[in-house]
Amino acid sequence: MSLTEQLLADMFVEFPRFRMVPKDADRRSLVIDRCLRLVTLGRQDRYLTDYHTVLGNTLCLAPVWSVMDDRARYVLLRHERVHLRQWRRFGAIGMAILYLLPILPLGLALGRARLEWEAYSETLRATAEVYGISAVERAQFRDWIIERFTGPDYAWMWPFPNCVARWYDSVVMDMKASSTMRPNGSS
Repeated sequence: MSLTEQLLADMFVEFPRFRMVPKDADRRSLVIDRCLRLVTLGRQDRYLTDYHTVLGNTLCLAPVWSVMDDRARYVLLRHERVHLRQWRRFGAIGMAILYLLPILPLGLALGRARLEWEAYSETLRATAEVYGISAVERAQFRDWIIERFTGPDYAWMWPFPNCVARWYDSVVMDMKASSTMRPNGSS
């Protein structure tokens, strides 16, 4: 059984109403795409094609899913499972408030940044698990994650690259520290 198949089996148990749909066939995703294009002045124009999105118990898959290998799908699903848990914890109204309002929907969206920090922490752990710790230590990968937070992908949700870099580095340091610990707690 592949990593993806194994994780999906676990996700279907954890979320009995979980489903996966093509993003370009999901009406909510089409509306979100139009809104994102409007509020980002066209800078976020890949929402339907490159980004996967959890809406409630539904994972809306972008067309790039079909060309992803097993390890990349596994990393993605680990990230999206965090969002499924957030939806369960906060509900639709709570997620909408957290994702869209505090403090500003553009440029200083603390709620959105917090939700994504939680999910991207899992992305980093999953990436290190399947590709090795060196993958998350690569400057190119680190810069790509920082750009996600500070650029148009999430509507400039957190415009403080040094803050995002400190978060990133602390997650990597925590992973490295925990991987050097032996099962009995000694190093």
